[in-house]
Amino acid sequence: MRALPVGDGALLVELDSGAAAEALHAELLRRAAAHELPPVREIVPAARTVLLSGLADPARLAAELPTWTVPPLAGDRGGALDIAVRYDGPDLADVAALWDTSPEGVVRILSETEFRVAFCGFSPGFGYLTGLPPRYHVPRRATPRTRVPVGSFGLAGPYAGVYPRSSPGGWQLVGSSDAVLWDHSREPAALFAPGTSVRFVPEGAR
Repeated sequence: MRALPVGDGALLVELDSGAAAEALHAELLRRAAAHELPPVREIVPAARTVLLSGLADPARLAAELPTWTVPPLAGDRGGALDIAVRYDGPDLADVAALWDTSPEGVVRILSETEFRVAFCGFSPGFGYLTGLPPRYHVPRRATPRTRVPVGSFGLAGPYAGVYPRSSPGGWQLVGSSDAVLWDHSREPAALFAPGTSVRFVPEGAR
């Protein structure tokens, strides 16, 4: 862990892995809710970092963080958000081959996995979800698509995600969803937030 004061009242914490960043983010949220953390405006996780802004004394927290004991994330957190998915993606058969299973096997594995939104980015409403064991991590497509339809459910490396709008993309597309991930008229506008538990349920199974 490396904590660096940046800018005015901000602290950037660099971690060795995505799992460590997720665990620290969860611990920061817990301590903030319990009033065990100095007042902070935002806690923003990324792939291997967590940014805290609005701190009165970032240097003090930077000195304290290395002394913390940060527990690992719980394996089953409960209260997951169910997202209905049609497993009809153009790369479903390719992912099945990479996993040495059938398309039905891919559906079963994804449906039985509890994912967690590690961080958000790329476009408004896009969440990078973790939870798949390393043996199920898949490479990005060698040639990205120039257009990925809105609602596409894809995999890339350790992450799963649903495209909130049409855009270019290189993820392996295994399905699609009608879930509205970003809605300006909703509060909050984003359906996914860091720390949210998510299950991808085959459409019609709920």
